[in-house]
Amino acid sequence: MAETILVVDDEREIADLVEVYLAGEGYQVMKCYSALEALAVIDREKLDLAILDVMLPGMSGFELCRHIRTRHHYPVIMLTAKIESTDKINGLALGADDYVTKPFLPLELMARVKAQLRRYKRYNQQEPEEELILCGGLMLNLTTFEATVNDRPMTLTPTEFAILRILCQRRGSVVSAEELFRAVWGEEYYSKNNSTITVHIRHLRQKMGESFDNPRYIKTVWGVGYKIDE
Repeated sequence: MAETILVVDDEREIADLVEVYLAGEGYQVMKCYSALEALAVIDREKLDLAILDVMLPGMSGFELCRHIRTRHHYPVIMLTAKIESTDKINGLALGADDYVTKPFLPLELMARVKAQLRRYKRYNQQEPEEELILCGGLMLNLTTFEATVNDRPMTLTPTEFAILRILCQRRGSVVSAEELFRAVWGEEYYSKNNSTITVHIRHLRQKMGESFDNPRYIKTVWGVGYKIDE
């Protein structure tokens, strides 16, 4: 069954163009030109991914992303016309999984959509023998997509869950930001100036109740990467 993707952009030409490319890849597309229209779709339909423009009248894409994350775990890709890193960081902090800056190449967006859907399905369809990962006070259920820290439930995005899973599976070893980026996003190119992993790690620590100065679980090995001790 084809995945269903929500596209929200008040620039009709862009929304229509994205729809054409998505449909050409075999996806079912639900297209909205306003945030209010999108809210009804989000609450009513079963979606597999959302593409949200940041600048929307009445309600921003950030607010839509926040609304999605109160009840859904599917991937969210933000479209932003700005190049300021604050836009990207804000979106990631609210639970977005990726961002694309306008103007963009449609084929690049399609590649990111496919990468997000592959990762999302991979972390929701695990083999039975890999159902649980126990790492100190952390527990990840790879079948139900649930995570707890010291028996306290955490609400994680698919990207956060993927990063935490990799660190737990590699516990005792340092995993570089580049390795994490390639493993989670499935992309080869990684810029040293890319703040994506840093933002997700910070958000993970906040949800885990971690201290930045003395984290119990996710340790920063400066200049190398991140690790969770044995």
